[in-house]
Amino acid sequence: MVRRHRELAAFPGYQAFPGGKVDLPDADHVYQADTHFAQEPRLFRALMRELEEELGVAWSFAGPGVARDHCIEHCVLMGTALTPPLTPLRFNTHFFRLDLSERPQFRLEARELDSGDWATPQVWMERYRRGEILLAPPTLMALRALVEDAAATTIPFHEFVQSIGDGVPVMEAQYGVKVLLVRSNTVPPAQHTNCFLIGDADARRLLVDPSPKSSEELAKLQRTAGRLGFDEIFITHHHPDHQQRADELARSAGVPIGMSADTQARLRARSPNFFDGLEVKTHQDGDVVTRWNGHDVRVMAVPGHDEGQLALMPDNRAWCIVSDLIQGIGTVVIAAPEGDMRKYFATLERVIAANPAVIYPSHGIALGGVFYLEQTLRHRRQREAQVRQMLADGRSIDEILAEIYRGVDAFLLPLARMNIESHLSKLRIEAATAA
Repeated sequence: MVRRHRELAAFPGYQAFPGGKVDLPDADHVYQADTHFAQEPRLFRALMRELEEELGVAWSFAGPGVARDHCIEHCVLMGTALTPPLTPLRFNTHFFRLDLSERPQFRLEARELDSGDWATPQVWMERYRRGEILLAPPTLMALRALVEDAAATTIPFHEFVQSIGDGVPVMEAQYGVKVLLVRSNTVPPAQHTNCFLIGDADARRLLVDPSPKSSEELAKLQRTAGRLGFDEIFITHHHPDHQQRADELARSAGVPIGMSADTQARLRARSPNFFDGLEVKTHQDGDVVTRWNGHDVRVMAVPGHDEGQLALMPDNRAWCIVSDLIQGIGTVVIAAPEGDMRKYFATLERVIAANPAVIYPSHGIALGGVFYLEQTLRHRRQREAQVRQMLADGRSIDEILAEIYRGVDAFLLPLARMNIESHLSKLRIEAATAA
């Protein structure tokens, strides 16, 4: 298996089998009889091309007069996984099994792959169970099939995003961090807020940021979360797409609800009846709230997007649930009164310095490493430099907005304006401090 480069747009930092996508020229390729193991020519051609590009090996095929170096003796299509309807882009992933005459020495494509290792299916699964690697759902299913039978030639693909009965879909790219995909009233293009379930079997189990958009979605979440079991609802911050209907869920389950003191105050001001009949736990930076794989999980204060926003991270830094510190889908908005661009910069720097192995945003998939945090910080610094220069040139906010966000959907321009205003506020405060 190989580890995808952490700067890639798709599944960064994930462990995967070598491969790639079918290109247009692959469709025109025609194999002679008995040279592609009766596989569909375009798929087999794409497979051979991608393996050569990624692993640096030229392949040959078994047959009369063919040298056996790096020889593929057998090839079988084990199964095809189709991305589920809830994903914005749907595609098939075809899993092939290749039996080789020897174990080649690979030269990995450094722009796409961080590493590559041979190991038995059992070893890979143990690494997954220790929380050391990220696996996309179909890769995990393929690995489980090989653990059960190393000679397996089929993978029982069905709807590979696990659904529990009539509830919401559940994914577990990293062992022990379950992501419940809950449809929420969030900002497009996102449609879901990730609801996390963490905590060892003998520890307190936290359900993080349940925010179903409707009574029907709440009922689905109740069925799924109820079967999995949880002891507390944890709210990262007060924005509706992180806490809507969480109070109803807490009441129905008879569990307390936890958050920062700032989040509690803002929710109480916005929805006075939110806490009726509920036990409230107040969490702050450094508090231990549960355990994951035997490691204490602590609260980390991450203000900037929201003053009371909290993150969660185990002591071994295997992952960090960062809430809306970054967005896997869309852009983070820093808006007064709860947003503060100065604190946002400082929070990004703090989490980057902690260097968790995996980042979990509230919208989008898990991300290997802190590259996307670093990228966000660089982008915000570049944007601030633009705003500073245009301000020095005497440009108004409207002129800055029109120039920087030229071509952006009109629906998003009010949010973009908020970010500009936050940059201006940061610059004014820093100028006054320097004076």
